[in-house]
Amino acid sequence: MLTVEDLKNLQGKKVYVRVDFNVPQKDGVIRDNNRIVAALPTIRALTKQGARVILMSHLGKIKWKEPDPAKIEAMKKANDMAPVAKALQELVPETHVAFCPATRGAALQEAVAALKDGEILLVQNTRYEKGEEKNDPELAKEWASLADVFVMDAFGSAHRAHASTVGVPEAMKAEGKPVAVGYLMIKEVENLTRCVEVKDSDRPYVAILGGFKVSDKIKVIDSLLKKCDYVLIGGAMSYTFKKAMGMNVGNSPVEEDQLDYARKCIYEAKGRLILPTDAVVTDSFEPKEGRNIKVVSTIIERGGYIPDGFEGCDIGPETAEFYQSILAKAKMVFWNGPVGVFEQEDFQAGTKAICEAIRGLKGKAFTVCGGGDSASAVKQFGYKADFSHVSTGGGASLEMIENDGHLPGVDVLR
Repeated sequence: MLTVEDLKNLQGKKVYVRVDFNVPQKDGVIRDNNRIVAALPTIRALTKQGARVILMSHLGKIKWKEPDPAKIEAMKKANDMAPVAKALQELVPETHVAFCPATRGAALQEAVAALKDGEILLVQNTRYEKGEEKNDPELAKEWASLADVFVMDAFGSAHRAHASTVGVPEAMKAEGKPVAVGYLMIKEVENLTRCVEVKDSDRPYVAILGGFKVSDKIKVIDSLLKKCDYVLIGGAMSYTFKKAMGMNVGNSPVEEDQLDYARKCIYEAKGRLILPTDAVVTDSFEPKEGRNIKVVSTIIERGGYIPDGFEGCDIGPETAEFYQSILAKAKMVFWNGPVGVFEQEDFQAGTKAICEAIRGLKGKAFTVCGGGDSASAVKQFGYKADFSHVSTGGGASLEMIENDGHLPGVDVLR
């Protein structure tokens, strides 16, 4: 693949950059600008060469199947990119950031034509167009006609074959225009590829998988069991595995339709799929005075079970210590999904224990946090700097692991 560093003689050239500016905002105020900051190295590398930079990104969701036009307009208003343009301008005071409220047509063409060398144009939310998520070829062709060069720097969207991520580079390649990856994409692809193409020097390779549903992670579980020495399970998904083994899990969430798969996993893993040995349980998920929280064993052979009326919300202290002992020997770690309800103080200990184990590996092992809620937890608890890499795309990082390094938004650039 071409990289942004391979692109030369960009003075006066129009460069379409697909960024991931899907940032949380409320009432026009950006609450976390990390994704904007992550794109700055690529943006600055282009503007310094005198390129005319056209930025495109999605923001939130527009449910086009909604029959009420007023509700669609409300969704658009809630996901307007105008506040993002303002936030970007504050981060790059050395140049001018323009905003185009139109997503196609004469207004967009005029905004692009008005760009001067080294300036930036942020275009309105790509999902304002129905054809974006369908990878509509006419929409992709129109966007591709705006620029001379394409740069992909939106790893968090690289698993989606949309018009702005796949259709545009396909159209530009067909016209003989260069397509390349930006600095953020380079970093993400290099680090996650290492988790896919495992070297002997990176063993033992340990994965930690948490989160709510087994069904969301079937492919990644299958893929990691082929690659890893151990896969440690936590979070709500662990109770489906426990029930599959015949344990009473009380009111804990269980996917009944995944019990056969869970049993198959446990059998075929031959001791490499590790489940919690105890759990922190409660009789009330919602915080309230007097709620009962206790630790119970989840080892069936010891008579372990979760009482009726209680649900598991975190791995227990015995499991945390056990998982830490496995991680202490690791040479590579991939983690996706917290192992407890870390948003509540009563159920943070398990996720913090994983973070502490990673901190202990700093300088000794290659450690990757695969984005999503686990990345939020790592940042919230102050452990981000202890990881070798914290991905900006939870869904994209999982799909890259599942598909042995392949993503639609990456493969199209090869």
